[in-house]
Amino acid sequence: MQALSPIIWHAVESGKIVTALQTDEQAGLSSSEVSERQKQHGPNELPEDKHKPLWRVFASQFASPLIYILFVAAVISFAMGHASDAVVILIVVLINALIGAVQEGRAEHSMMALRKLSALKVRIVRDGKESVIEARELVPGDILLLGAGDQVGADARLLEAAALEATEAELTGESLPVVKSTELVPDDAGLGDRRNMIYSGTHLTAGRGRAVVVATGLQTEVGKIASMTTSAEQPKTPLEVRLKQFGNWLVVASIVLFVLLLGFGLMRGIPFVTIFMVSISQMVSMVPEGLPVAMTIALAVGMQRMARRGAIVRRLAAVETLGSTSIICSDKTGTLTKNEMTVTRLILPDGRQVEATGAGYSPEGRLHASGQDLSAKDDAALRSLLEAITLCNDANLVAPEGEETRWRPLGDPTEAALLTVAHKGSVEPGTLLQHWPRHAEIPFDSAEKMMATQHGHGGRHRILFKGAPEKLLTLCDPATLDLDQVQQTAEELATQALRVLAVAEIHDVPLDVEAGFEPWRGRLSFLGLLGQMDPPREEVKAAVAECLEAGIRPVMVTGDHKATGLAIATELGIARPGDIAVDSAELEAMSEGELRGSLDRISVFARVHPAQKLRIVKAFQSQKQVVAMTGDGVNDAPALAAADVGVAMGITGTEVAKGAAKIVITDDNFATIVKAIEEGRLVYQNLKKVVLFLFATSIDEVAILLLALLCGYPLPLAAVQILWINIVTEGAVTVNLIMEGLEGDEMRRQPTPKNEQLITGAMLQRLVLMVSTAVVAVFGFFLWRQASGAPFALVQTETFTLVAVTQWFNVLNCRSALKSSISFDILRNRWLVGGLILGNALHILVIYNASMNRIFHTVPIPLADVALLGLIGSSVLWIEEIRKWRARRRLDQGAGSA
Repeated sequence: MQALSPIIWHAVESGKIVTALQTDEQAGLSSSEVSERQKQHGPNELPEDKHKPLWRVFASQFASPLIYILFVAAVISFAMGHASDAVVILIVVLINALIGAVQEGRAEHSMMALRKLSALKVRIVRDGKESVIEARELVPGDILLLGAGDQVGADARLLEAAALEATEAELTGESLPVVKSTELVPDDAGLGDRRNMIYSGTHLTAGRGRAVVVATGLQTEVGKIASMTTSAEQPKTPLEVRLKQFGNWLVVASIVLFVLLLGFGLMRGIPFVTIFMVSISQMVSMVPEGLPVAMTIALAVGMQRMARRGAIVRRLAAVETLGSTSIICSDKTGTLTKNEMTVTRLILPDGRQVEATGAGYSPEGRLHASGQDLSAKDDAALRSLLEAITLCNDANLVAPEGEETRWRPLGDPTEAALLTVAHKGSVEPGTLLQHWPRHAEIPFDSAEKMMATQHGHGGRHRILFKGAPEKLLTLCDPATLDLDQVQQTAEELATQALRVLAVAEIHDVPLDVEAGFEPWRGRLSFLGLLGQMDPPREEVKAAVAECLEAGIRPVMVTGDHKATGLAIATELGIARPGDIAVDSAELEAMSEGELRGSLDRISVFARVHPAQKLRIVKAFQSQKQVVAMTGDGVNDAPALAAADVGVAMGITGTEVAKGAAKIVITDDNFATIVKAIEEGRLVYQNLKKVVLFLFATSIDEVAILLLALLCGYPLPLAAVQILWINIVTEGAVTVNLIMEGLEGDEMRRQPTPKNEQLITGAMLQRLVLMVSTAVVAVFGFFLWRQASGAPFALVQTETFTLVAVTQWFNVLNCRSALKSSISFDILRNRWLVGGLILGNALHILVIYNASMNRIFHTVPIPLADVALLGLIGSSVLWIEEIRKWRARRRLDQGAGSA
């Protein structure tokens, strides 16, 4: 086939398309032609995400400013002859990389478990014969045979369509099936309005048809979106930004320390080589070796916690990002709602309003009016309406079988919902259809928006009509209804986000299929109205309320109608009083400035296409918001990739959406996202505890050594003792601090600002207080013991022990910024208790084992002095307890005045 100039497929006569594609509408392509086109166009599939080889996943773990600093520290340590320090640093870096690589590998394995194993099969005509092939073998010019229940394998132009309907929620976001036809549509018609086209990845819910394939692979609409997704720039996570800023700060602080030490040493007349080596040592000590490992483990633990709650994290840093989320741009269909049409209201001819309970396609529920339960067995008007919607219906309900737990529709979801409500009213479809078999029909007409069926039994006939109220009510006999009142009721139902159907009938006259609907004008008996909707998930309203309390604003971004979206958003609490909904056309007309100025008032973006979803995400990001984008359709993928954290649905989500997302929710539950946010906040909260602890311990060591150097005293700590404290004393409790559980108020705090530093002002104040207390306690004790004339080896060993004791008390301080360490149930973190026990046991070994004494330059401490060291070391705990008490008091006073 020759290369074609661009053709607007939906705006060209089907015959011209068949000619342009050099195919035969009845016989299809020949086998030889198919082979040529497969060489030209390649397989009809999207390129799979290239899985990173293990070595690349491993190598990517080293891309961190802290890791770079540690590498420099290792090189300097080697140059100074401190090979043991360098080896320890490199081991720490290696462990960090291994943990990160393993966790990301586990996430990819979890993703693979979600993928469907079966290849899509399609029916086609080739060489004049009907056959079934894999969709990947399709080429432009193939003739597709279509039927209800089929998944479309490629973009195609319809040649025939008989009552054909397709659900395109995966592509356009439209929750209701679209009626298809062969009629031309304008050149500028939107994707959702191209009724003569069917698209790859969508599903046919009713009717039959024939179509010619016009695009495969990356040339399909799905392929174009996939290409857009790969080109969407993925922003750095807030944690990555903070780490970069923190690394830059650490470099500057280390250089300043180096210059100060070198300057002070030279001023005191210390030989240059000596003071240079000391300055380099202190510069290396400024880098907390345990921080990269602690960060990786904190994220990995958060990843595992999220997995247990149904959220698979594909990118480790996304754990913390989700916890910083301030905006959730959520799809409606299937995410906030069940994607299950449900009849909730019935209006009978006498004006009675009947409520239907239950949701989805399960026939569990009841009908009631004015507090009384109703049944078709006892109410003639209700029976007539329920029998009509059962007979005038082309769908089926499939009961749960085997491992299946849910009822599912076969055919149009709207019509399946009618069968469900009939069940609730005690009408059994199978029995009724046997009693009143169908003899003729007028299929649903998209122009007339109605359908009709004729049924016979025992020489009697009944013709049943179902359709849009504005069309069907004009066919009804005015004597059977108050037309103005019924129309007003229908309009009221529509404003409540209900899709409204009218039902009518006529008896004992034949149905003239060729004549259509016009002969029945003014002759039908009105049977009632039905209002149905895609109901919100039961748990979503509570989840939205929890988001709002946590300072997170949910925004609906949907392909559905504006009125429907706003009604659902209002019901769920997403839309606040005065908020508005904006559709695709209105959004297109807005400038960037107008959009950003209106974001605070817009709760619903409706009928939006993929490029507009990207624009919405970037508009929120321009306001320094951390944006989570949820979705399941192909049309969501570009925005999922561009958002700070994309969240895809694991069950209904397309593979394109899952590949673009950083997190996949395995149960398609919006409430799971909120739980994942809580876990993300816990991760960052624990991460800040670790940062506070590590820097409190690193800085107090530097300060103690610096004071001794400036004041002319011998070094209070030997180099090997410093190494022991940094690796063993800290290491025994640092990772354990990460295992802290929820404090209970995580979802009552505001999101972490995107530009917040890793060490905040409040943390800096605590850091100064903790370091000052520890330095005064340890250096004061060192001076006192020096003046007492005790052997220096004992003084140095006791100072070494006191530094460890202050760190053990400080780790308790770091468990909470406000809650008392005395009352805050220490035993609930068994990891931390175990770490403290292990740390004490190892330190006792270093002090009282002769072999360890020689290695670490220690001597046994008299037992009488141990209690004194514990008392002095606990000063850091009591000072911090006073600060916490004052902070709690200020909060209580603030709450009281509010």
